[in-house]
Amino acid sequence: MLDCHIPNVSRAFALMSAETVDELPVSRTGQSALAVCEIAARRAGELVLERFRTEVEVSLKGRANVVTDADLASERLILDYVAGEYPDFGILSEESAPVPGASPYTWVVDPIDGTRNFAEGIPHFCVVVAIADGDQVVCGVTYDPVRDEMFSAQQGCGASLNGQSVTVSDRDGIDEAVLGFDLGYNFDQAKLLLEMATGVWPKVQGYRLMGSSALSLAYAACGRIDLYFHHSLSAWDIASGVLLAREAGGQVLDRATLKDATLFSPGLIVSNPALVEQFLALTEGAAWRTM
Repeated sequence: MLDCHIPNVSRAFALMSAETVDELPVSRTGQSALAVCEIAARRAGELVLERFRTEVEVSLKGRANVVTDADLASERLILDYVAGEYPDFGILSEESAPVPGASPYTWVVDPIDGTRNFAEGIPHFCVVVAIADGDQVVCGVTYDPVRDEMFSAQQGCGASLNGQSVTVSDRDGIDEAVLGFDLGYNFDQAKLLLEMATGVWPKVQGYRLMGSSALSLAYAACGRIDLYFHHSLSAWDIASGVLLAREAGGQVLDRATLKDATLFSPGLIVSNPALVEQFLALTEGAAWRTM
């Protein structure tokens, strides 16, 4: 039987998946993989929060895409810790070159998701630490240090927020739904997204653009927003979020193929199945859907 680290999770999720999900190995010091994710994210979050609204060095990686010295310090802290606990795992992290491992598992890390918010003094950003087996995320957390909120999930064990199980929105009408999206750095697709959103309005309750795709996916997983969609994401942006939403009972689709999303899906549509179906019907024929 799968040993789920998350307390108070829905046993329906655990029992449904327990026969098909392999247990993750314990760490070098005898901790569960999810515990290592949580410890790494919390330590990095404390560092990032200490640097928030202080003088930080900001550099451009591309138009509108920034990195700070706090990102780099957070990444070093995380990678040093997780590599010590699981030295055979590979590493895929936003600010470093990929590192292959001797294990089938890979750490996927975003040291600050929402760096622009962080750099501008906007208190909405998070730390992502996850583990993937090939293109499937099997364990991960999204940690919001400002609110001290730890969103955690392990495959087959459900999803939790600070130890309490969560589920995606149970709304069944798109006209009552609040939708979240972000623009990303693919400006042609962002323009098409805005055109689609304009065409859909006011057939939904409202939109939220919050500047952190990882945190928005966590919010979709716990029902704070009803549906989330995006077109230009990297593995570290979505690693924990894909698993959180799926383990919370959500449908997580690749925008282009409309099949189940993987770690390397660049675009996502996430909600409960009823709202996903209505969103797809409402946006049928939109250029954003097919580009």
